[in-house]
Amino acid sequence: MTEWWRQLRSRSRLLADLGAAHLALSVLFLLLIALDSETILGINRWIKPFKFASSIAIFVWTAGWLLGYLEDAERQRRLIARGITLALVTEMVLITMQAARGTTSHFNVASGAFNAVVFSIMGTMILFNTFLVAALARLYFIQRPPIGDGLLFGIRYGLLIFICASAEGVVMVRHLAHTVGATDGGPGLPLINWSTVAGDLRVAHFVGLHALQLLPLTGWVVDRLGSAMTTGRRKTLISSLAVPYAVAFVWLLESALAGRPLLRV
Repeated sequence: MTEWWRQLRSRSRLLADLGAAHLALSVLFLLLIALDSETILGINRWIKPFKFASSIAIFVWTAGWLLGYLEDAERQRRLIARGITLALVTEMVLITMQAARGTTSHFNVASGAFNAVVFSIMGTMILFNTFLVAALARLYFIQRPPIGDGLLFGIRYGLLIFICASAEGVVMVRHLAHTVGATDGGPGLPLINWSTVAGDLRVAHFVGLHALQLLPLTGWVVDRLGSAMTTGRRKTLISSLAVPYAVAFVWLLESALAGRPLLRV
């Protein structure tokens, strides 16, 4: 773990420290969940900040690690890291503030101008972050970093699916909710709160976003275990895994839009 942390900080000290700060925040929010019983839409008000802090920690550490492979793009790496930091710190501050105020942060446009402005800023920051990830993806498609073919194609696929999952946020904004066929805050799975009675757009969103970790990791494993494989064979293997993953993301999105829960309880 010490060596992993040293390498991460050498790749992007800013994103490494940002991830550590959000991990510490997630622990704080866990304590608040245990100590504070106030709810928003029937859910402990600190669960959403906890989930976002944990997710942001994973994302920024992943982004920092991937930036480290792009040795010939130092200026772009710095700009992307700084932009991600600005976007996600803003997002986390606003989510935490709204939880502390006892109100919703997302889709809150009908309970006053202030809440509508907060949601607008959050949406802008997430859109900005998506553009930054698209810029990162562009670098991986125009450059050939010194990594294995499996890892390279896993990263490329992971970035593309991540961008699609981020774009799904537009569907949620247009719907002004993440639940389809019921109101937000109804019966849901423990902690993650995905609806068990209606469609939930967060399921596909979650699966798509974490392609950014799962597919590069799979590509790395392919490189390690398949060192005797040709480049074409590695590409085919990663594609045979990434394409069904993308199909699963689309299916989950279509199911949610049709009002079908992932698990009906």
